[in-house]
Amino acid sequence: MKIIENFNNINKIDIEKLKELDMQKTKVFKYITYKKRTEQEVRNKFKGQIEEQMLEEIIEYFKEAKYIDDYEFVEKQVREYMNLKTMSITEIKYKLLTKGIDKNIIENYISKNEEELEEYEKKCIEKIKLKKAGTMEEQELKQYLYRKGYKINI
Repeated sequence: MKIIENFNNINKIDIEKLKELDMQKTKVFKYITYKKRTEQEVRNKFKGQIEEQMLEEIIEYFKEAKYIDDYEFVEKQVREYMNLKTMSITEIKYKLLTKGIDKNIIENYISKNEEELEEYEKKCIEKIKLKKAGTMEEQELKQYLYRKGYKINI
């Protein structure tokens, strides 16, 4: 009997707000399932389209459900960079920072995977050396690598 009383007390405003929340949640869900997104990317995409408080609730909901997970995003993105590109650790950091990922999350990932990333960086240097060998002198190549963010000691 109490459930029926509570149901009768729900007014039309609450129902409309629930419908709006559900509709906006669906929009965000489509956006984050099409391609893995960061929390900041979601915030930027829907800022101005969805009421700020509602957007924060939706983001929190998807974070709890693990649809938005910046650390997991960093892991996947770094794997993708390592498989497809020749980038220094510094370049990877900047790429991730431009996606709006917290610097602490990036630093945490890098420190946990430091050996693997340094090994990757060494391989990238070798690839670049082979590619640029005929066109650049050694000093020029060192400057190029330094500008790209590679560590001098490597």
